[in-house]
Amino acid sequence: MAQLWGGRFTKETDKLVYNFNASLSFDSKLYKQDITGSMAHASMLAKQGIIEEQEKEEILKGLKSILEDIENKKLEFTEEYEDIHSFVEANLIDRCGDVGKKLHTGRSRNDQVALDMKMYVRDEIGEIDLLLKELLTSIYKIMSENVHTYMPGFTHLQKAQPVTLAHHFGAYFEMFKRDRSRLADAKKRLNLCPLGSGALAGTTYPLDRAYTAEVLGFDGPTLNSMDSVADRDYLIETLSALSTVMMHLSRFCEEIIMWNSNEYRFVEIDDGYSTGSSIMPQKKNPDIAELVRGKTGRVYGALMSILTTMKGIPLAYNKDMQEDKEFTFDAIDTVKGCIALFNGMISTMVFNKDNMEKSAKNGFTNATDAADYLVNNGVPFRDAHGIVGRLVLHCIDKGISLDEMSLEEYQEISPVFKEDIYDAISMKTCVEKRMTTRSPGSRGTDKSIGTTGKRYLEI
Repeated sequence: MAQLWGGRFTKETDKLVYNFNASLSFDSKLYKQDITGSMAHASMLAKQGIIEEQEKEEILKGLKSILEDIENKKLEFTEEYEDIHSFVEANLIDRCGDVGKKLHTGRSRNDQVALDMKMYVRDEIGEIDLLLKELLTSIYKIMSENVHTYMPGFTHLQKAQPVTLAHHFGAYFEMFKRDRSRLADAKKRLNLCPLGSGALAGTTYPLDRAYTAEVLGFDGPTLNSMDSVADRDYLIETLSALSTVMMHLSRFCEEIIMWNSNEYRFVEIDDGYSTGSSIMPQKKNPDIAELVRGKTGRVYGALMSILTTMKGIPLAYNKDMQEDKEFTFDAIDTVKGCIALFNGMISTMVFNKDNMEKSAKNGFTNATDAADYLVNNGVPFRDAHGIVGRLVLHCIDKGISLDEMSLEEYQEISPVFKEDIYDAISMKTCVEKRMTTRSPGSRGTDKSIGTTGKRYLEI
């Protein structure tokens, strides 16, 4: 058993206890961060005269060779090592001899693991941000191509008013923009280096923590050594932001699942992102959308787990905090996979534009515009509301839409209606009037796909 402790003990750890305590099976994921942090620490020790320059060079050479061997699969993680820290140090000592034993001077596993997790999360936030940017680019392309694709907008899952597909997708564009902002915020707050905090109370060695922080790309060192090793706020904040990403993906998936149904037929999901039934040959199921929706709960679970783990832990480090890793790794991998698959799904979807527009017309989504027509011709809104309600009842009774009513039928209910009512309730006019209200000077376009969105994607 390769451990970083043991001198005070008189017998071997029980095998069951060792296995229960060990974390290499999952924290081996941190090998790059652990080696990178160790290299920076060794460089700082030499800079401060705590180890010799030649010793530093031997340590760096050994660490680089370990990294290369791991990535070339020449060096494997085995259960004889307790965790990634003991794995790296034991292999370093095998390669460098006693000089390898000097690497751990001035640090503890507590500040070491805090550093590794911060660096890992920082790296992963960067990767997730790139995936979100790719998703936003796909959404922006769909928006740009569907400025005049009309569809019903909904409230309470009831058809409400006509919108464009561009405007509908624009709502999700805004959501994912906020997700990038939240992740950037979390990344900024976590970017302080805990290395040099020791177990909890710092160290007597003349460390240069600012130097280590700079080498590792941090904005500076953390300010309180106890908080440095006990802080997992950055995980809670990141998992909260990722839960919000998944909530947005899940809402979007729910709509796509409905739009893909026979009742809506708004979209056709590509065969590459659908599955069939083992018994019903006619089925084409939106399994990717359903799985993304389902995996949202998995990421929520990670957030609740870390919150529950941390709620009763006194200062400073406690072994409970080892439980921060597995579900964080799983949540990050889940989110990355879901974003990538969702992006592929929407990028290959076909939109049934005629069905969308027909649904908007048959759902009386232009009823508000008929009422506005009356108001613009001198009828009080409350009276106009009642008149249009009668129009809708008439259409329901006859099985037609407002667009299909004759002028005589309109005038039987109110003589105020004239020939121009048809232009007033057309999908194009209904949508464009609201676009003009939302964004002066943008008639015929959709504010959601303006230059602001384009500039955002260039960031």
